[in-house]
Amino acid sequence: MVDTVASPFELVRGRIRQLYEGETPGGVRFRYALLVLDIVTVLFIIVTSFLPRSKAVESLDVVFGVLILADFSARLIISRHPLQDFTRLSTWTDMVVIVSFLAPLAGEAGGFLRTLRTLRLLRDVQMVARLRIDSPFFRKNEEVIFAVANLAVFIFVMTGIVYETQKSHNNQIANYADALYFTVTALTTTGFGDITLPGTIGRLITVVIMIFGVTLFLYLAKALLAPAKVRFPCPICGLQRHDIDAVHCKACGTVLNIPDEGSD
Repeated sequence: MVDTVASPFELVRGRIRQLYEGETPGGVRFRYALLVLDIVTVLFIIVTSFLPRSKAVESLDVVFGVLILADFSARLIISRHPLQDFTRLSTWTDMVVIVSFLAPLAGEAGGFLRTLRTLRLLRDVQMVARLRIDSPFFRKNEEVIFAVANLAVFIFVMTGIVYETQKSHNNQIANYADALYFTVTALTTTGFGDITLPGTIGRLITVVIMIFGVTLFLYLAKALLAPAKVRFPCPICGLQRHDIDAVHCKACGTVLNIPDEGSD
């Protein structure tokens, strides 16, 4: 039997994989740090959308761009199917966001591109699984949290689209605040009429905001009003969610043993 010695690259990849996929305390802390980075990045995007460009903002752009690039590169290094990763929307989203932070884009031209970073918070399956383990609040309110997050992402992305498509020719859209105001009034179908999007493209954007916005509002209302459920896979049929006080699985009748945290 011939002993094989791992190459330096394999050793480095193994250590990175432990950080991104391992269940060690260090790996868990690292992934929580990445979650914090994602949240801070989104907040930075929101805040700077309303501020004039400055040297300080541009410097922070580079810092965030380098951090996101490092994270993106690390994920590619540990990927078991790197070529398949480039068929995913999330990979191209990250690439677009990195370019928008690091490339010398004029003015607010990269603003809409950066809104795509908000999608990152909704796609990390491993982080969601970890939150289910560590946070009773997240387990209890997962559907509501995701409904709120989906609605917030939609509002933010559509605000970016409205601003980037209207700022050059629509005097009513002078800044992100105007675009946000229009998005919210269209989404809630309030329609005050003080700000409108002219032309065919403007009307299509308005229709998209109203249709998808109402859908997301209904999803949020359903999550808020529906009876509370607990995530506990049935050992027989695999049904994931059950009533908190369920004794039997509704799908197959199997006796369940759902842990009770003693609340209420």
